[in-house]
Amino acid sequence: MPMASAVVPPETAQQLATDLLRSVGQRVTKPRVAVLSCVLAAREEHLSAELLLERVTAADASVHRATVYRTLDGLAAAGVLQHVHLDRGLTAYHLAESVGEHRSPPHLHGQCARCGRIVDFPADVMEQAVDRVERATGFALDPAHVALSGLCRQCKGRPGSH
Repeated sequence: MPMASAVVPPETAQQLATDLLRSVGQRVTKPRVAVLSCVLAAREEHLSAELLLERVTAADASVHRATVYRTLDGLAAAGVLQHVHLDRGLTAYHLAESVGEHRSPPHLHGQCARCGRIVDFPADVMEQAVDRVERATGFALDPAHVALSGLCRQCKGRPGSH
């Protein structure tokens, strides 16, 4: 399920980031605007913290590495960004589903074990499994927090796929 398609120019992304921060009661700081601008400019990508760091520092070399990571943590804690844990300890970020007109549609993630591609799934695809696990064990799964592993359509069709 693709997210809203749009390539957002840097100036527009900066203004959207500023407006979004204000709308959710967050202070407008240079690092927050820089990080959020990069997320907004790449709406269809699942950006790892490392890739966000590269893009932020390419746009503004004065933003320190530790500041980018603290900003990501702070924006996720504030409900502006949502993160998902991927294979090999990576974390990807996107706008939280609850963030006004800029939000991403509710979705889960799958990551191809062969090529690493991240695929969006409808949020309700795991409802039955979540309900069944909770009924059987009392454990409440949070499938939005991690990416499911499997093979994407392209890799599944290649020789040697099971």
